Formats: sequence, C-alpha cells, structure tokens
Amino acid sequence: MKKTGILIISIMLLAVGCQQASKKSDRLVDYVNPFIGTDGPGNTYPGATVPFGMVQLSPDIGIPGWDRIAGYFYKDSIISGFSHLHLTGTGAGDLYDILVMPTNSRFSKRIKANNYKPFSSFSHEQETASPGYYSVDLLDYGIKAELTATRRTGIHQYTFPKDTASKITVDLGYALNWDRPTDTYIKVVDNSTIEGYRKSSGWAKDQRAYFVMKFSKPFDSYELYSNDSLAVSPVKSKNTRIVLNYATSENEHIVLKTGMSTASIAGAHKSLAIEAPHFNFEEYKNKASEVWEKELRKIEITTENTIKKHIFYTMMYQSMLAPTLLSDHDGNYKGANHQTENAHGFERYDTFSLWDTYRAAHPLYTILHPERTSDMINSLLAHYKETGLLPVWSMQGNETNMMIGYHAVPVVVDAYFKGIQNIDVNLAYEACKASAMANDRQIDVYRKLGYVPVGEGHENWSVSKTLEYAYDDWCIAEFAKDLGKTADYTYFLKRSENWRNMYDEQSTFMRPKLVDGSFVKEFVSKEYSAYFCESNAWQYFWSVPQNMEGLVKAVGGKDAFEKKLDTMFSLAPLATDKLPIFSTGMIGQYAHGNEPSHHVAYLYNYIEKPWKTQKLIREILETQYKNTPDGHCGNEDCGQMSSWYIFSSLGFYPVNPAQGVYSFGSPLFDKAVLNLENGKQFVVEALDNSEENMYIQSIVLNDEKIDRSYITHTEITQGGTLVFTMGNTPNKKLKQPMALSSKMFN
Repeated sequence: MKKTGILIISIMLLAVGCQQASKKSDRLVDYVNPFIGTDGPGNTYPGATVPFGMVQLSPDIGIPGWDRIAGYFYKDSIISGFSHLHLTGTGAGDLYDILVMPTNSRFSKRIKANNYKPFSSFSHEQETASPGYYSVDLLDYGIKAELTATRRTGIHQYTFPKDTASKITVDLGYALNWDRPTDTYIKVVDNSTIEGYRKSSGWAKDQRAYFVMKFSKPFDSYELYSNDSLAVSPVKSKNTRIVLNYATSENEHIVLKTGMSTASIAGAHKSLAIEAPHFNFEEYKNKASEVWEKELRKIEITTENTIKKHIFYTMMYQSMLAPTLLSDHDGNYKGANHQTENAHGFERYDTFSLWDTYRAAHPLYTILHPERTSDMINSLLAHYKETGLLPVWSMQGNETNMMIGYHAVPVVVDAYFKGIQNIDVNLAYEACKASAMANDRQIDVYRKLGYVPVGEGHENWSVSKTLEYAYDDWCIAEFAKDLGKTADYTYFLKRSENWRNMYDEQSTFMRPKLVDGSFVKEFVSKEYSAYFCESNAWQYFWSVPQNMEGLVKAVGGKDAFEKKLDTMFSLAPLATDKLPIFSTGMIGQYAHGNEPSHHVAYLYNYIEKPWKTQKLIREILETQYKNTPDGHCGNEDCGQMSSWYIFSSLGFYPVNPAQGVYSFGSPLFDKAVLNLENGKQFVVEALDNSEENMYIQSIVLNDEKIDRSYITHTEITQGGTLVFTMGNTPNKKLKQPMALSSKMFN
C-alpha cells in the first residue's frame, strides 16, 4: 500500500511536471519566425531587437542590391559582419551603422563584391533566430556569433576556437546601398573600451550614431585605421576602423556590448550603464525574450493550425519593429532641425513610414499600444516644432520626403478622437493645418486648382497626390469641427471633395488632368505611369475612404460599383503587361504587395454585398502570407503588411483609418483574446469556423445580435465579446449596411 501510494504520488508529480513543461514550452515567442520576409520582396531582417527599439542588431551580407536592402538576403551564403541599425521592409537602402566582424587565422579570402571586407560562409542549418536573439556559425572561422539587444544597446557573444590570431573588427567606414559615411571617429578609452561616432548620409541626409563598446575580455593589442592607413587614437576621418587582437582558447566566449545614442557619446555611455551593466549574455537574451513574450500576449489566439499561428505571431512581431526609439535616457536626440533636442515627458520615436502605416499599423497601435501611441504622437509634434511641418517619412531625425500625402495628419487626428492621452490638442491642430497649407510638394498648386496637374518627372504622381491630400483634408475638417473651428471645417471639407476633380465620367476612373483642366488624352487604366504613385488607375480608383458613398454614386450606383469591384479582382495582368517591382500579390488588378490596395476588398460592405468581402479576405489571408522566408508578397513596410494581417485575421479592418470604425471581413481563428492596456479584454469568437466556413451567418456583440458590418473602436476598448457564427454559403439576407464613411465614430 505504501509503495502504491508512492507510485501514485510519483505519477502525479510527473504529470504536473509534464503540464508545467508543456505550459512553459507554449510560449508565443516560439511561434515567431523572423526569417519571414528575408527572401522575395519582403526586405525584412532576421536580427535581434526589442519592440520599437533603437537598436536592430542584424547580419549583413555586405553586398549591395535591392534584394539586400535590409542588409540580409536569405538566398545568399556569406556574412560580412553584424551592424547595429536596420530598416524593416522599406525598400530604402540605408543605415547598417557600426559593423562588427570576428575573424581568426583560419580564413583570409577577400572578394570585390563586398568591397574586400572580411567575410565568412554560413549555412541556414547553423543559423537560428527568435524574438530578441540571432545566432549563426561563421563556418570559415569556426566562430559562433550570437546577438541580442536591449532598447538602446546591442550585445554580441562570439565563441572562438583556439587561435593566437583571433580578431574583432569594428568598421565605421562600412557602407551599403545608399548609405555613405561623412565623418567617423574612434577613441580607444582603455584595453576593454572604445567609443566614437559614425555620421553618414544616405536616404536620410544627416544621420548620427554615437556609440560606446565594452568587451568582456581586454584586447591584447589593436590596429587603428584612417582611410586604410595606420593611425593613433583618437582618429577622425571619413573612413575609420579598428582591429582588436586576441589570443583565444577553445570555445572561449567574448561578449561585446554597444551603447547607442543619436545625441552624444555621453548618451551612449548612459545607455550602456543603465541597460547593459554586466556581461551575462544569457541574461540579456532571456530578458529580451520576456519583453517580446509580454507584448505578444496582447493578443492570444486559439487555432489548431500551427502554420497560421506561426504567421500570426510573426506578423505581431513585425508590427512592432517600427517606429524606432530615437531619444536616449536623458531625453536627448538628434532633431529634424539638425540640433540636439530634448524630449520632455515622452520618449521620442522616429522611422515613420506614414504613407504605408497610417492605413493599419497606427490604428492597430491605438488598440494594442495606446501609451506608446501617445509618445509617437508627441514625436510627430516634436518634428513639427523642429521644422514647421509634420513628417512625411522621417528616420534618424531626418525628413526624407519619401512618398506622398501629409499622412501624419490622420495618425494625429485618429489618436485625438480615440482619446490618446497627453496630447497638446491646440498644437496638434496647428501642426495638421500647417502641413496642409504648406507650399511644397505641389500643395500650393493643389490648393489653387483643386487638384495636382500633370507635370514633368517620373514621380509627378498627380492623381495619387490629389486623392491622398483630399483624404488628409477630410481628417483636418473633422478635427476642426470637433474643436468648433467652423470656418476651417467648411474649408477643409470642401477640399476633401477634390477627388471629384480627378474623376472622369467617360472612363469611370480617376484620370490625370493638365493645368488647363482637361484630361490627358492617352490613358490606359492598367498602365503604370507617372500619374500614379507605385500603382495604376485601377488600384488608386478606390482611394476615397472619406466618402465612399459619394464614390459609389459617382460611378452610377451600387450595381455599377459592384461590377467595377468584380473586375478589379478578375482582370488579371497579361503576360505582355509590364509590371513594376512593387506590383506583387496580384489578384486581378488588386496588388496586395503595395498599400493603395489594402482596403479595397472590404468595399463590398458599402454596397450591401458583405459575403464578397468575406470570400476575398479569406483568399488574401490564405494566399499572400506564408511561414517561409518568402512569406511576404511585397515590402513589409514598417508594420503595415503585418498589421493588415493582424486586423483581417481578427475579422475587421479600418477602411477609413481615422474614423474609429472597423469594417468586418472574415475571422481566421476560432478565438482571439485582446488583452488591453486598460486591463479589459475584448474577445473575438468564430463558431463553426473552418477553411470552408468563411461566410458570416450572424454576429453577436455582448450577447446582442447586431445587423451591421462594422464595430467601433470604443466598443473594442470597453471590452466585451464579439461572436461570429460562420458557414460555408453566403448569408445574403445579412446585408449589413456599412457605416457612413464620412461619419466619425470615435
């Protein structure tokens, strides 16, 4: 009896242990695949970072080109080092600052393709990545490289074989793609510390990366170079590097930690002192993983499909790679006015890819990260105070003026109406209005004519600019209305209807106009021309989210609008059509690989044909995202492509990003729990859900049946339960009229 009791207890303890082990292994970080997007057009990087962190420590192939815009391309077979700053999925070849490369006597080959820098071959079989961690074996040297990060520091651990000529090279002259150093500086502080800066110009013209590096093992000696000539410390020139010499024993670890700042070396010292005070690599790695786990837990999904779970949590991960932290612990940062500025009461962020991210990423942040959204809005307003305008596409304290629109406006206005805290409302309105009244980027001509006319240059983008400006004007009109600024409301509301000046009744497309008001004569709707920003007339036709009802009427009513939508998704490109690099993820003329198309599949909700939206959303979710390195059908674009997936897989999407209302699609998962920062939960359930059961049969919100095709932001943030009952045939009796697109629901 006694033995039996012991056996039972042993079995129970074993069972509990197994349950704990199972629970421990079911961490959401384990579902993230940082390699998604590193092949194909995704342009993502696989390296180590933390949510919205300043440092993106990632491997560099060292060879330029479109495929290697993020420094890394999955199909390549060499690595030339590990640099501390990277862009995620932008198509812009910049950053790659402060390259570190460990080497030894085993291999000394150099090649022209990577500018004769040290390199090593590697294999994906000896490579791994997870949130906050990256590891690879440098095969030619027998060195294992491991990377992790805190918010403002990058931490490397190199495991060396026995060798009397082991080296660590820190190369500030290293540059890739559009990036070029303009001024670099290295000072040897002692035999385990160096400090310096790298100033550079590229897509962003004035970048400043100040750093301090500390090494767990003092170096035996060093060679310091200025423009490839030996120099003494400190050294200052356009191209500097330092080679640190070591004698290493078998499997010896050397940990290197780098503190960063955009303001000063002193700021970099503080980053290191506060965030990385010791050399315990595993502790930093585990801490980064826990930070990611906490953020990923903001949405917990239930599904038996492991592949979809990998995709979802990778999209969650990638949605938090930008914007990136710009200010240091003292609040100092490199301002857009090229002065050292200070963030009072908020953390300054940058890397605002607003033409992309205003559509879904920023609305997602208002749900999942409202406190950080407050800092982001204050960062946009800081940019305004520094330059007199809100940013268009800013990074590293610079305005790049990439893309079109003044899309900080919908981001600010959306945050205002959603009650994001600690925003100076008067300053916010002033900034929005000033950006709409500027005289650059043809805004002055737009104000005068009511449209942007055809002009010279391959990026005239006249139709697209008109439509984007008009949408932003609607946002300002609503802002003005809420603040009681009646004259401004009337003025900007009228401007928001400028899309009508582009509409051609004969072709039923938005058609480019000349200065005299006449439409261009030669016009092919599916042709990619200088009139449309990275798109054609089919893809930009639908860019009137502020007045979709007006667009429906202009086309001739719901039936005509439906036929046009049907054609949009069925008019496949011909083999003879010339498709540009950004025309990817094609379903007919719909291009999921680029942002102007992202809301279009939801537009059937506006003509009481929601089942067509449901079918298309499921098709896009199933076909345009994969758990493979080429899993993105287009540039990830700083969180926009991933945010589309997150919203759409939950079952709703912000067609009008500043309206505070989300249009229903087709939920992908059986259950999703949103753990909100206010302590409440919003639960989405899909009953009888399956690949075949893609059609919504009924909708219940908080135990009350609803007959509409949207949910409001307030309904989500108040917490509750949204239940979809799904089926394999359309419920055409459930017409679910969409909310008026011109009405605010915040």
